[in-house]
Amino acid sequence: MQQDAPMPPDIFSSPLEATMSQPLRPRSAKRLPLAAAITTTLMVSALSTAPLQAQERDQFSVCWSIYAGWMPWGYADEAGIVDRWAEQYGIEIDIVQVNDYVESINQFTSGNVDGCAMTNMDALTIPAASGVDSTALIVGDYSDGNDGVVLKNADSLEDIAGRDVNLVQFSVSHYLLARALDSVGMSERDVSTVNTGDADIAGLFASRDSIDAVVTWNPQLSTVTELEGSTLAFDSSEIPGEILDLMVVNTQTLADYPELGHALVGAWYETMALMAEEDEEALSQMAEAAGTDLAGYRAQLDATYLYTDPAEALELIESDDLLETMQRVAEFSFEHGLLGDMAPNPGVVGIETPQGVFGDEGNIKLRFDPSFTQAYIDAQQ
Repeated sequence: MQQDAPMPPDIFSSPLEATMSQPLRPRSAKRLPLAAAITTTLMVSALSTAPLQAQERDQFSVCWSIYAGWMPWGYADEAGIVDRWAEQYGIEIDIVQVNDYVESINQFTSGNVDGCAMTNMDALTIPAASGVDSTALIVGDYSDGNDGVVLKNADSLEDIAGRDVNLVQFSVSHYLLARALDSVGMSERDVSTVNTGDADIAGLFASRDSIDAVVTWNPQLSTVTELEGSTLAFDSSEIPGEILDLMVVNTQTLADYPELGHALVGAWYETMALMAEEDEEALSQMAEAAGTDLAGYRAQLDATYLYTDPAEALELIESDDLLETMQRVAEFSFEHGLLGDMAPNPGVVGIETPQGVFGDEGNIKLRFDPSFTQAYIDAQQ
């Protein structure tokens, strides 16, 4: 069954409402009877004076979906790397694969998992815009050709005019389409978008002649590009550094349990060391899990700029470029209504980086935290 992407959340709705297909309408305020008001006041007073007992946790979960830059999470789980790092910090971490990308973000936004692999734009427009305070714990890579616009029976991108374009709406594919259209003097008014689950998009493109334009990411991108009559009309290598792939963790959970952040970062960079060494066994397992062979997965990695060196990732997180990129993404998201119909401006959701804040400093919901990566680097010295 096709997984529909969520409608753009209303920035003033609760996180629960933002995950529902039909948001709840706020009820009109009613006055409590005097006796009820007194009882309520006494209850609140009693609760406020009672000692708060924080529930200790030692079990956590993060999720990921199939994508070249996120395959290391599946390998790190299967190879026991995550377990070793979790044990070092006295916790357990469940690494959960979710077949549909948008559904994986929904699981995070609804609080069913503590962290999720997602792009920078989706981190802003789904959990953050829903009111979920989130932290980009790891900047793993940027798409350097892993996302693309593919057409059937076309010579150039201009041939997309008038076509229905299948993509995951309100995702980074939507952003890529807009950037592609802008590059040839077109806009979204020149096409019609059709929301399609990422797990379905390659099969539909291959099996239906009526579907002749898609925007997707690897491994689906490789599949549709190799079909006879297909043309890769535009890809993310033409906008380097704009589509970032992250591991995003609930900010409060990270603050309460920093050991979760340290374990995830340690496991990630141990796996990145294997990637940097071109470890064939590890890469082969990732390739198989991605539904391709070693050569095919290496081709996907060629279109992915992996930050295998934590120092390089730290440099990006602390750079002015990151803040500028997130401002650009926020402005795009606002223009396309992805921050909610009632969002008054592109900065309605505050985005914090080491170089400063873009947007509302009183409503920071997306944070780029370099401290865990820095701690990992310091521990290796």
